[in-house]
Amino acid sequence: MNSTAAAAALECSTDVGVSARDKLIRFVVHGVMLNAIGAAGLLGNALAVLVLSRPQMRSSINCLLVGLAACDTLLILTSVLLFGLTAVYPYTGALRYYYYHVCPRLTPYAYPLANVAQTMSVYLTLIVTVERWVAVCHPFRAKALCTSSRARWYVLGTAVFALIYNAPKFLEAEVVEERDIETGEVIYCVQADMRFRNETYVAVYIHWMYLVVMYIVPFSLLAALNARIVCQVRRAQAERARLSRVQRRELGLATMLLVVVLVFFLCNLLPLVTNAFEVFLGDAFDNLDPLVKTSNLLVTINSSVNFVIYVIFGEKFKRIFLKLFCTGRTRRDSPEHTRDDSFASGAGERVSLRLLRNGTLRRSRGATGRRRSPAPTVYYPAPPATPCTEVSLASLEPSSRTNGASRLHF
Repeated sequence: MNSTAAAAALECSTDVGVSARDKLIRFVVHGVMLNAIGAAGLLGNALAVLVLSRPQMRSSINCLLVGLAACDTLLILTSVLLFGLTAVYPYTGALRYYYYHVCPRLTPYAYPLANVAQTMSVYLTLIVTVERWVAVCHPFRAKALCTSSRARWYVLGTAVFALIYNAPKFLEAEVVEERDIETGEVIYCVQADMRFRNETYVAVYIHWMYLVVMYIVPFSLLAALNARIVCQVRRAQAERARLSRVQRRELGLATMLLVVVLVFFLCNLLPLVTNAFEVFLGDAFDNLDPLVKTSNLLVTINSSVNFVIYVIFGEKFKRIFLKLFCTGRTRRDSPEHTRDDSFASGAGERVSLRLLRNGTLRRSRGATGRRRSPAPTVYYPAPPATPCTEVSLASLEPSSRTNGASRLHF
């Protein structure tokens, strides 16, 4: 009996003095909500990759979205391992072995990988926005710039950048063995490697570089680019009654991008605030621990919600999804079987779509019959008194997510 009590008392220094209230908050926010949302997000991202990988959905934007879904999946998985499962033991007493043996050995690798995935998610979201900006504001350059081969290089380049930027995080933590002399029980604890995390490193890399690289730069560019996209969308909506079904679909897909970016801003606003608090408040930041837990939950929500946005706003995505998993609910005369689908939302068909300045739609086949690289549809909503104004709308896209702080939170 005494041995059992002594064994139960052995804990890491970071667990000493934690109040019952903090344990309850951590269990509810991370142990229940984060785990549940993360499980749903893993399923949603898997389905999104399955749908976006279909031949009918082949395009540059969907290639980027597959990479984004993969990054979100890794981010959710590491969040569950680092935050979700570890919130169970302090409040319930279950999963003690995972808490003191498995997680400490995973943390030196899972935490840097989580930051790599987060950085990739943020900048892939930015690249998706840039691609849409080119398609909307510079439609005649989109066919050359927005190709599937270029999209793969963008994903690879983003991965290299994320690995280089987060490489120091692989050296931040160390695992320390704690042993109970009386019972012989051994537990493992994670602590900062003070030989590496000196004061200059924390101030420059963890605080200021993180604030600039993960928040100020991407947030500013996303805001500016999406402001331009909104202007073009509003101009197109003024001519909505004259638009064809394909054009209206393109307008809906462009609107979906704005929804994704809006969700991104909402979910990452609190992480931005907590990171700024850590930079400027220093030690007083420890009193704001509930905000850190909530910001971790919001980052997980952001990584989990894209599938829902695709289904609601992505018309072709929804049709392909229903065709794969709900065949009985799709009609045989579904628009999926027509040939006026937008290249921007999917297929590498041999039929190209061209919209003339008088608002009519013309189909033309390639002279050689070869499959051509998907390119965004271009349309020209004509103002009442002038010939027309060029606008291109295309998309099926998501947004990313970002986080905020120097310790084990995003």
